[in-house]
Amino acid sequence: MSSTESTDLGRALCIITGASRGFGRTIAREMSRLVKPGSALVLAARSGDDLRALQTELAESEAGKAGLVVECVVADVGQVEGLKSIVRASKEAFSDDIDHVVLVNNAASLGDVSRYAKSFTDMAEVDSYLSLNVSSSLCLTASVLQAFPQRPGLRRTVVNISSLCALQPFRSWVLYCTGKAARDMMFRVLAEEEPDLRVLNYAPGPLDTAMLTEARSRTADPSIRTSFSDMFAQGQVLTCEASCAKLMKLLLEDNYTSGAHIDIYDLDTA
Repeated sequence: MSSTESTDLGRALCIITGASRGFGRTIAREMSRLVKPGSALVLAARSGDDLRALQTELAESEAGKAGLVVECVVADVGQVEGLKSIVRASKEAFSDDIDHVVLVNNAASLGDVSRYAKSFTDMAEVDSYLSLNVSSSLCLTASVLQAFPQRPGLRRTVVNISSLCALQPFRSWVLYCTGKAARDMMFRVLAEEEPDLRVLNYAPGPLDTAMLTEARSRTADPSIRTSFSDMFAQGQVLTCEASCAKLMKLLLEDNYTSGAHIDIYDLDTA
């Protein structure tokens, strides 16, 4: 397996949503180290200040000094204009010598976990959540695939940052579990339809992020809330760096079944 592992992602255009903090920010940092000179990163998020700070950090890194182009797109992926601006920036960052387009659908929100399913009677509230967490991923992915169609010499990879919640129900997490399950199936269908495309649903495990802090403090169900608090207290929470290293290894080895759901705990410790 590892004998076929590449040492880099090629001369790549990497498009990362939710890149301003947490796991998305870590993905941007790690990908910047694994792309060849002449590559470009398009980083999208709602927080302009955090994005620009990351852009400055990457520009001053070894990759930045070697010519890595880093474009920031301050955008809400839940809005049509936000998606259009990401695609527009990606087209501008693309050059003919790029041989790998990588889209990482990372942007997501937890939703209101302080309530149970039977309280969600407001369709507008549910639609708003699904627009940000489901519809945007499909529409952005479709737009990127149309912008960069299959051609000889161009690899295309789509990553969906998934979760155990895509497979397992968590009480009082109806929005999050529904969104993650829908996204997984969306990308499984895409993998079936596009055999030349590499598609990965990656569940990064419990990460030390603001989302986990929110989960520990706001989850309505006491047993779920306690399990997160215990996980944190017992040091079972993962750093973004540790989980991202596993994701990068998967992408470099490129041996996964396209469309597969791979949890970090499915992987060996090597």
